[in-house]
Amino acid sequence: MFSKMWTKKSTNGSLPSIDALRDRLREADAVVIGAGSGLSTSAGYTYTGERFARYFTDFQEKYGFSDMYSGGFYPYQTPEESWAFWSRYVWINRFIAPPKPVYEQMLSLVDGKDYFVITTNVDHCFQRAGFDKKRLFYTQGDYGLFQCSTPCCQETFDNEAQIRRMVEAQGYVIEADGRLTLPEGQAPQMTIPSHLVPRCPHCGQPMTMNLRCDSTFVQDEGWHRAAEHYAEFLRRHEGLRIVFLELGVGYNTPGIIKYDFWQRTVRNPKASYICINQGQALCPEEIRPQALCIDGDIGEIFSRLTYSSSMLF
Repeated sequence: MFSKMWTKKSTNGSLPSIDALRDRLREADAVVIGAGSGLSTSAGYTYTGERFARYFTDFQEKYGFSDMYSGGFYPYQTPEESWAFWSRYVWINRFIAPPKPVYEQMLSLVDGKDYFVITTNVDHCFQRAGFDKKRLFYTQGDYGLFQCSTPCCQETFDNEAQIRRMVEAQGYVIEADGRLTLPEGQAPQMTIPSHLVPRCPHCGQPMTMNLRCDSTFVQDEGWHRAAEHYAEFLRRHEGLRIVFLELGVGYNTPGIIKYDFWQRTVRNPKASYICINQGQALCPEEIRPQALCIDGDIGEIFSRLTYSSSMLF
């Protein structure tokens, strides 16, 4: 469909681009937010550096990986060790609020608008920030859910209580704000007791995370309901002034959000495509007149937008 796929039309978050962003949001009949991992990175959910070192130095020293993402794919020798890693990973990226209020800023920007969110993120940040659950479609799963590894059923299971027990079994203390701390002079255990390894309540097989990685991913009733709500939202706004607001979406799974937003924009001359991304604010030539691409940190752009106008709508 697109003859020139990577034509760049990008600004760096200057005042004119902030004004244009504000105007397009104000004039829109509806806003579809498409969120990728760059949004949570902007909010402080980083998988490398200080956060990784704080919670995973022991695993790094033993196995050599230097980021959480790589650690999630490591072939650990036992399920007890695998769940020691994964329980820390899940706790700090799902049950602790991100350091920066980027999601709350975004909610204030669409307050009063007809909006819907589609996201490949699995960290629950939208609901934690106060977004309406009925306006959210998490396509790739949720760190807060288990599923049967077989799977024997299309069902998911809340895992907060189990993850908490796994983390505490390693010696961590969970503070009132969710932070994990260790008693002075104590190193964490790198395994959990065998009785804490989660198993499916129906068939007894091992549980796994409800994350889309292969054909065993469980799409439960809630997933299908959210997909239907999203499809209906798009149908209701066909041909109207709709803003497709893409935030921090990369190229791991571009067909879910990025390419779909491009195609919907080119089919609707009243639509706008807005992309905010650090280093990847691009769009095709065919939608350039309808596009606004801002190269910069999402949280910083939101802060400038809020500062430039105390009353967006």
